Parts: sequence; structure tokens; C-alpha cells
Amino acid sequence: MLRSTLSKVLNGSKLSPNLVCVTFRASSDVAKKPEKIEVFIDDQPVLVDPGTTVLQAAAQVGVEIPRFCYHERLAVAGNCRMCLVEVEKSPKPVAACAMPVMKGWRIKTNSDMTKKAREGVMEFLLVNHPLDCPICDQGGECDLQDQSMAFGSDRSRFTDIQFSGKRAVEDKDLGPLIKTVMTRCIHCTRCIRFASEVAGIDDLGTTGRGSDMQIGTYVEKFFMSELSGNVIDLCPVGALTSKPYSFTARPWEIRKIDSIDVFDAVGSNIVVSTRTNEVLRILPRTNEEINEEWLADKSRFAYDGLKRQRLITPMLRDNKNQLTPVDWEAALLTVGKVLQQAGPNVAAIAGGMADAETLVAVKDLLNRLGSELTCTEHVFPMDGSGTDLRSSYLLNNKISGVEEADAVLLIGTNPRFEAPLLNSRLRKTYLHNEAEIAVIGPKVDLTYDYHHLGTSAKAINDVANGSSPFSKVLKNAKKPLVIIGADLLKRSDGAAILSAAQSLAAQATNKPEGWKVLNVLHKVASQVAALDIGYTPGVDKIREAKPKVLFLIGADEGAINKEDLPSDCFIIYQGHHGDQGACIADAILPGAAYTEKQATYVNTEGRAQQTLVAVSPPGQAKEDWKIVRAVSEIIGMKLPYDDINEIRSRLNEVAPHLIRYGDVEGANYFKQASQLLQEKKSVDDSPIDVKIKDLQDYFMTDAISRASPTMAKCVQAVLKQKESKY
Repeated sequence: MLRSTLSKVLNGSKLSPNLVCVTFRASSDVAKKPEKIEVFIDDQPVLVDPGTTVLQAAAQVGVEIPRFCYHERLAVAGNCRMCLVEVEKSPKPVAACAMPVMKGWRIKTNSDMTKKAREGVMEFLLVNHPLDCPICDQGGECDLQDQSMAFGSDRSRFTDIQFSGKRAVEDKDLGPLIKTVMTRCIHCTRCIRFASEVAGIDDLGTTGRGSDMQIGTYVEKFFMSELSGNVIDLCPVGALTSKPYSFTARPWEIRKIDSIDVFDAVGSNIVVSTRTNEVLRILPRTNEEINEEWLADKSRFAYDGLKRQRLITPMLRDNKNQLTPVDWEAALLTVGKVLQQAGPNVAAIAGGMADAETLVAVKDLLNRLGSELTCTEHVFPMDGSGTDLRSSYLLNNKISGVEEADAVLLIGTNPRFEAPLLNSRLRKTYLHNEAEIAVIGPKVDLTYDYHHLGTSAKAINDVANGSSPFSKVLKNAKKPLVIIGADLLKRSDGAAILSAAQSLAAQATNKPEGWKVLNVLHKVASQVAALDIGYTPGVDKIREAKPKVLFLIGADEGAINKEDLPSDCFIIYQGHHGDQGACIADAILPGAAYTEKQATYVNTEGRAQQTLVAVSPPGQAKEDWKIVRAVSEIIGMKLPYDDINEIRSRLNEVAPHLIRYGDVEGANYFKQASQLLQEKKSVDDSPIDVKIKDLQDYFMTDAISRASPTMAKCVQAVLKQKESKY
């Protein structure tokens, strides 16, 4: 209980509700909610909770107080002093970010004392700041620029600086993603606090004092974190900027489009910045339910893979076994002829980035041909019992709900690299809610402490029957979570593992109404939508069926090889990169990437979201569902939709939640789902493995990131770091 209380108090964080109750009951038998207190901000009355800071109280009445070091998601530092305000009867101005209000206080944010204090602070900040604005990538988005204009003075009294010279600091090499110009640093320490509190990497810190103070790594090393790019957004000046984006564009030159990230199954909200039909950078978009305001590095920096190794024209394999460019008419006629000859002996495999519109169009086309062989690359319990009910394959308790958990069991998953933003919430509940976390699977670095219960799947049964030391923790927890990695369920005993996890979740009897214990964490963006639409997970049925024609819808992970298919099987690859799927194809139909189409994706918690068109597809590439629609017309089985609204009406017929964008369609029937799996075989004693163990595996997991030069540099940086002492 006392593990982190002191650090929370020192950092200004709120104590957990349980701690508050314990402290209050020591002085009273009945826990009463503290009454709100009244304060006055610029003569405007406002009622706030005790402990609210001056800055937070001012925000409630719409009064802006400038700040550099304060950030609402980080611990209070109180070291920039830009937020100084006048409090009536106080002899000196106070720091608004760190000062709790008291009853009856009259706070002045626009008085002469306040203005003079802010101008003085700004003078000190600008004394050693270089005149880099014309060449600084932060120009136009710089807090220092904005606040010096709004709150600074029009002149400086430090005239002697021209003789003594400005302070200069050597730049640090933090890796291939973050560019540093440390002379610009104003020592707000946001990057340090983010690295320590959110990323869980204590690599950044301060050395020296006074004018000799510097921020950097204590020893010369890279800042290796899957969330490192967020320090670029946090930096209020140009000390930390994006190295791949360096000297590329100014903020007023670019066009910004809201979209959704598809590099994992979290569905982070993003802003795509473009100019002259080229993606220049990707930034996070705030969504408290999903990614807060953070973004994983692969999602942020792998965009340069969108313009390399692209498929820009249809291709057919000729008599010399070479893929030759052709026009769309020739490609569609060839594909149509092959499909007509094959009849119902046709199959399709959906890749990890396929959108819901394409998935439903392909399924409709194959159904009209008389085939039901629509599968996904990524596997789940193969007999269908794991996908009959949505509660068996969703992260049922929502991503934001992870923060409320007090006991978490991770089975066969490494959330740090499979879903970095979910892992940041797990770290938050560990720090602030004192959650007990346990892992069944290989030992990995999750940036927080956990109980390792073993590497064998048998450990699940040990927890269920009470022989594990974590059994009591899970049983007594008020808000427990069991999170299973979707990759684990592709084992031969996947159905038995899912059944064991369901029975384990059913033992949690202390949970409040509406709290869902069982959760499945997917790795790819398309899987939940594919299962909702009716795709079969895994490709075993296709191997057995021996189809004459195989559709690969962006399937690039090598789930099936040519050796698994009949020698005369005609393979059609429809996708945006010339990756593994294109190499084995007889016909290539170039599709659009996620930044080039308006498309629907469903994340691991079952929330439907849509991407928007940021740039046009390169060359002759087309939106994927439109290609399928054209093929259907060629073979005389025209699909009944001609535009995006019509195909979404079809999605609504299949599953209405697929077009309720932004909302989560909650799953239920947990008892029935458990009954479907009760008679499955027992769990094997074989060890559990995870594919993505460290950063080296994380940076290249799909067609886009494998084509990205930036991600290749990141892999090299990780290898270099491993070879060095640190």
C-alpha cells in the first residue's frame, strides 16, 4: 500500500481512492466527500475541489495562464515560472501550476505584478536562446514564439550578453528519430518526466547546475523506446524535433487530414500532414478513449514506407514467368476469365491492413460464385467456437478501462510492442492504482514490475484451480482483467486456452456490474472487422480445399505458400506494396494504402473508426473495394453498390455497428461463449512464445514498415545499442 504513496505526493499526483478513504477514516468514522471551495479568478467566482491548483481553477473559467513545464499528463515540476500570478495580499507572485487554491482567494492573472513577473521570466529564457527561428523546425508551432509575443517584453535589459557570449550546449545523439539542438533547451524537463513516468525508460535526466545544467542521457546512448517520438510533441521549443521531418516543410504549407492508424489494433487517432500529394508527417490526435495524446513510434515515423516499393500498375505473369505491366482492362479481363472458369473453387485471404469495405466486397463476390472460403492470415481457434460470439475475440473492457484495473493477468502477449499505448495505460494503473500484474509467457521488459507465473500454458490452469500464488490476488480483486494475446490462440490447443481463460474470468465474483474480465488483444487492424463480417481465422481450410483461384487481399505475412496450393492455382494479389504476397502472384491489382482511401477499421475493443483520403493513390492504383466491384461486373455478377455510401449500407446490413463510427458495440453472452468451449481438449504443456520480443522485432512487422528507410535505421540503431556496453 505504501509502495508509491510518497512519490505520488511529491509528484503532485492524486492518491488512489482507497488510500484517500483510509486516510479519511483515521479521523472520522464516516467518509464524507469534501465540500467545494469558492475562489475568484479575475473577480470571476468559481467552485473547485480542494487541492485544485490555481492553473486548473483558471482553466475552468476560460482564463489562459502561460506555461512551459506544466503538462496535464505529467507530474508537476514548477520550474519554468512562466505561470506566475498575483494572489491578493501575497507579497510575491505564486506559481499557478504548483499552488493549490484556498478558500476565498482572489487571484489576478492580468495585473501589473503578473505582467511584470512574466516579462521578467521571458527575458531570462531568451537571454541564452539562439536566434534560430528562420531555420528551426519548430517555427510556427513554437510555444516560446507564441508566449514571447503574448506575454513577453518588447526589449531586453541584458545588453552585456553580447560581450560575454550566449551559452552553447553540445547536441546529443538520441537515435535516428529525434533531432536535438540542445542550445535551444529551456530546461522545462517535460521530456525527462515523460520518459520516466509514461515510457518507463529512465534514460533522460539533468546534469550540472545553473548555467551549466544540461539535459541528456547520463552516458552516451540512444533513447530507445517505442514511444520516444512523443517527446517531440511535448518539447515547447525546438530542442527536440523530428529527424526524418527535418527541414521538410512549415506548418502553414501543409494540409492536415484526420485519420486512423492501422499499424496495430489499437486504432490510434492521427493527423496526416500532406503537401503536393505526399505524406510529410503523422502526428497524434487526442482521443481520451483510445490513445490519449500519445502515438507509437512505428505509427508516427513509418510513413516514408508509403512511397517506396509501391505497386502502381496492374501486372500479369507472362510465359517467361515474369510479372509484366498491363493496363486495367487487360488485367480485369484476365482475372474475370479465370474466376468464371474456376466457379465456386475460389478462396480469399485478408491481410492485416484490409478495410471493412474491401472485406465485405470480397466476401459478397465469393458468395455469388458459390464459395465460402474467406479467411484471415491471423489465426484464432479454428473450429469457429472462438468466433461465434464477439465476447470471445474482443478487448471487452475497453482500452480506457485498463486504467481502473487493480489486478491484471497477461497471457501470451507482450503489450509493450504489440499495443504500446495499451501498455502505457497498464503502466499507469500499476503506478497510480497500485495494480498487481502477472505474466504467463516469456520474460520480457514491460517497463513495470510483474509476477512471472511461468512460460507454460499449464500455468493458466494453476491460476484457475488456486495452486498459483496469483490466484488469491485475482479472486479478491475488485476490477480484475485477463488479457490474452491473439497469437497464442493459433496454437493447436488455442480453443482449450481460451476455454481455460474464460473459466478463470468467471471466478471473479467481486467485480462490479458491467466490468468484463476476459479480454483478447489483437495485433492487426483488420482482424476484428473480418471476424465480424464472417471471415474464418487461419488458412487451414484453404490448404484442404485446394482452390483454383486464390485472392490475396494485402496478405503479406506468408500465411500460405505456393507449395501449399495446386500447381495450376491462379493467385491474385490486391494490395499496395510489392511484398511477399506480390512475389507469388500471377496477377497484381494495385490498391490504396490507408492514407489514400476513406475506409472503415474496427479496433481490438470493437470500436469502428474511419480513415479519410489524405493523398491520391500513386500511378494507376485504385481503392480496393472498387477493384472488386469492377471484377464483379466483368464476370456478370455485379455487386449492388457504386459509391462509398452504398457499400456502407451493405456494411450496415451485415453488422450495424460497423458504421457507428467512434462508438463501441459492447459484447455479451460470456456464459454462452464459455459453454461453446467447455469440451475442448486440455492445454498443452509446451512453452508460450511471443513473436515481438524487443524493439528490433517491433520496427518491421508489415509491408509498409518493411519498406520504410526510417524503420530500417531504427533496427540498425537497436543492433548497435545491443553491441555497445549500454
